[in-house]
Amino acid sequence: MVEYRTFKNTDPPQMVALWHECHLGRGAAAGFSTDALERLVFAQSYFDRKGLIFAVEDGCLVGALHAGFGPNADRTGLDYSRGLICHLMVSPRKRGTGIGTELLRRGEEYLYGKGAKTIQAGPAPDDAPFYVGLYGGTAPVGFLHSDPVAADFFSTHGYHAGPKYLIYQRDLKNAREPINFRVTTIRRKMALSLSEPLGIPSWWWITRMGRLDTLRFGLVPKVGGPEVANVTIVGLDLYISTWHQRAIGLIDLQLAPGQTDPLYKQVLISMVCQRLREELITNVEIHSNETNTALTQMVLGTGFSLVDTGIVYDKDLNDV
Repeated sequence: MVEYRTFKNTDPPQMVALWHECHLGRGAAAGFSTDALERLVFAQSYFDRKGLIFAVEDGCLVGALHAGFGPNADRTGLDYSRGLICHLMVSPRKRGTGIGTELLRRGEEYLYGKGAKTIQAGPAPDDAPFYVGLYGGTAPVGFLHSDPVAADFFSTHGYHAGPKYLIYQRDLKNAREPINFRVTTIRRKMALSLSEPLGIPSWWWITRMGRLDTLRFGLVPKVGGPEVANVTIVGLDLYISTWHQRAIGLIDLQLAPGQTDPLYKQVLISMVCQRLREELITNVEIHSNETNTALTQMVLGTGFSLVDTGIVYDKDLNDV
């Protein structure tokens, strides 16, 4: 008989075992221990054991759902009006038995009880409170298209596909750089620098990305002067067992204040990839909202290829 309950302190080892049993696909970290869950999930100051719900049969975890909340507008706390289904998994041995449906019902009940007016299944990159570094690669991007179960499951339960995020990777074992005369001309005049963040990072950034290995690069003129663009790299060592490569993610790619030439960002990515190749990194990943056609064209022009798509599923109170 399957029973349902919330998180207990003795659950992490079984949760790790369930994660690996579920074979969550190319976008899920693998080969990690309970230490990773402790650092990236349970240690968050806003972790609520009532939001992590398990299905249990004969003392073993056979399903799990984690519900939570995204940030408020100024990134200083949580917004309890926006509920999130952060994670859902059911043992392959128990799929099709109604466990996922019951977990989802209980997760939604928890979120509505805390004040949620809307619910998203699979949070967007800037909203994910948990599993940053464990699912989605560089950042959580909803549920992945490569997961054949997610779309049918959520559409059956009143959710509809919302924002989509394109996942691009570049294999650095291929040393050839795409040829672009303007990029080459700018690149000859530029250098990389280790760059400090502009201003103080938000609490939301620190509590999520601050738990990962990050480094910020700036693009600066060789003749001197302020940086013209910057990007943050994120270590993805938890994906080595999944991708069989040493990988780095790129986030927060932006021009410096007052700069308008988008080619600076393309030059920066190209030079960062070269530096990472020298450090024996073999794969680089970057995400783009599907509506950001400029970024999409830029990463394709820098040698990246589309490998997956993340989909956020929306549901509001009118759908209940």
